Amino acid sequence: MKNIAVIPARGGSKRIPEKNIKLFCGKPIIAYSIEAALNSGIFDSVIVSTDDEKISKIAKQFGAEVPFLRPKHLADDHTSTSSVIQHTVVELQILGYEINLVCCIYATAPFLQKKYIVNAVNELKKQTNKTSAFTVCKFNYPIQRSFTLESPNQNVTPVDKSALPKRSQDLPNVYHDAGQFYLAQKNDFLHNSFNIFSPHSIPIILPHYLVQDIDDNDDWRRAEYMYKAFILDNDNIEKSVRYDES
Repeated sequence: MKNIAVIPARGGSKRIPEKNIKLFCGKPIIAYSIEAALNSGIFDSVIVSTDDEKISKIAKQFGAEVPFLRPKHLADDHTSTSSVIQHTVVELQILGYEINLVCCIYATAPFLQKKYIVNAVNELKKQTNKTSAFTVCKFNYPIQRSFTLESPNQNVTPVDKSALPKRSQDLPNVYHDAGQFYLAQKNDFLHNSFNIFSPHSIPIILPHYLVQDIDDNDDWRRAEYMYKAFILDNDNIEKSVRYDES
């Protein structure tokens, strides 16, 4: 039985043209997801699901498999990630793949670290009552104190008035989906039983500096600044330390 990673990467991005293969700090952004999956040592196959020949070529250059192209009806703006994973698993089984765990990894996740993938798999092995795992991050502000601006006069309306007099440290931490990977048994994806908001799901907590949605060009620039500050600089520091020690 194989563990596989599936990276959905369609070619029709509108807000950021060719988003999945656009250069991010010097290489196509999809390369970071492929490399993290390969370097984790967890997966027998790292599969890119795409409808685009250019994405397919680049994915293969970085070590991924693209055994087939995704049909166009599964590559529009309304296609769900779950339907893409289901299609990929079914097609791989037709090709003879015997699949155990499936990990959906987003193509625009340059901060993904292999250790979190390994941690997710290890936690699933330890916690036998759990069936899935996904990355999460704590909101960096107490959302209980958030408010809406009601039209027409933009009146400030608290979401939770009872939280206003409380100290920040007395409010419970609240988390959100970090959007890097989703790990589960094959059948959970095939039968639509994968639910991240389930008592059977394990949250893999990430620090803020490794989480950034990339939906538009402003997000992209911010992510590159973050990557240079937190990843490249740390890599250079570690290399210089190893050099000094030698």
